[in-house]
Amino acid sequence: MIDLSLLREHPEKFIALIHKKDPAFDAQKLVSLEQEVRTLKQMVESLRSKKNELAMLAKSGITPEIREQSKQIGSDLKGKEAELEQADLAFKSLYLACPNIPEPDVPVGGKEKNTVVKEWGEKPTFDFPIKNHVELMEQLGWIDFKTAAQIAGSNFALYKKEAVSLLYALTHFMLKNNQDNGFELVLPPVLVNEKSLEVSGNFPKFKDQVYAIPADGLYLSPTAEVGLVNMHRNAILEESDLPIRSSAWTSCFRREAGTYGAHERGLIRIHQFEKVELVTVANPEESQDELNRMLACAETILQKLGLHYRVSLLASQDMSFQAAKTYDIEVWLPGQKTYYEVSSASNCTDFQARRGLIRYKKPGDKKTHLVNTLNASSLALPRLMVAIIETYQQEDGSIAIPAVLKKEGLI
Repeated sequence: MIDLSLLREHPEKFIALIHKKDPAFDAQKLVSLEQEVRTLKQMVESLRSKKNELAMLAKSGITPEIREQSKQIGSDLKGKEAELEQADLAFKSLYLACPNIPEPDVPVGGKEKNTVVKEWGEKPTFDFPIKNHVELMEQLGWIDFKTAAQIAGSNFALYKKEAVSLLYALTHFMLKNNQDNGFELVLPPVLVNEKSLEVSGNFPKFKDQVYAIPADGLYLSPTAEVGLVNMHRNAILEESDLPIRSSAWTSCFRREAGTYGAHERGLIRIHQFEKVELVTVANPEESQDELNRMLACAETILQKLGLHYRVSLLASQDMSFQAAKTYDIEVWLPGQKTYYEVSSASNCTDFQARRGLIRYKKPGDKKTHLVNTLNASSLALPRLMVAIIETYQQEDGSIAIPAVLKKEGLI
């Protein structure tokens, strides 16, 4: 949620900032609804006060005048309370749908305004005709999409043989890297409740993209970020506790209805995938430094694996709903002849903290303050697998496992 004081005190500025992120969002309506709710609350409070005054007067005796006034005020109060309830529901619904405000240095616009800020390594070259990861993995017997579809449905993967070893070796490698960079390992539930998804910003906007278990009021988590952020829900932390850095490996589940294309075959976009996630709860004054730290942590993994990638600062309309600033790490996939996002590192400022009442106290200060929350993929495993398989393919169709995984005895 955004800070209501900006909406109340500087409505024109608020509307302009929101339109940078989402031009289609009706920011003016949110301003109007908030003003309407405040006006109705004042009316209701005034009528309740008059009702109480009449009740006090009635103790000395009920006159026809008091009876008539009381009847009229009661009727007016009932009507205004109904109006307030309706207006408040409309406001809260729109308020939850309001995106976070982009940071001042974020480019304004869509994907075309994304800015490449860094490149690392060189695109690999080959002296033989290369194959994509689907061809390579199927020839090696590493993956079986047909059986996965029989078990679950389309766009699921069944890993086999060395692919399973590689996936778990990469998981262990990334978790160790994150732990060495000061992130505490956590294993959160993959089933989460509605409030947790609201706090993270997935609900209500993306409710149709999450797998639901209606009988239990639970959902399959789309990312470990949901659990890691909600660990601190309703908490009041000490300033000395910050930053709190966490890392988790989980399976993630996303419906992503209608987003699949021919260019996103194989492991590029699937309904269930494994991902190592980073989440930091930080003092607002340190959140930019923490974003840089998370980005560097994710980059280190790709550098050790010898994979070519680039880092892009996302434009305002290409960022996620809850993000105020985002860097994407895009790894080069030779078989696809393009870059694909393998990590997204975002500063959500106090957007999630306000939803989840995640606060901290400064020494000697009775007042609490909202923390900043940040998240980053470190990394998404399917696309990382694709990058490794396509980059390290050999002429005979075999895959040369990156030296760092062998050196650390992971595979």
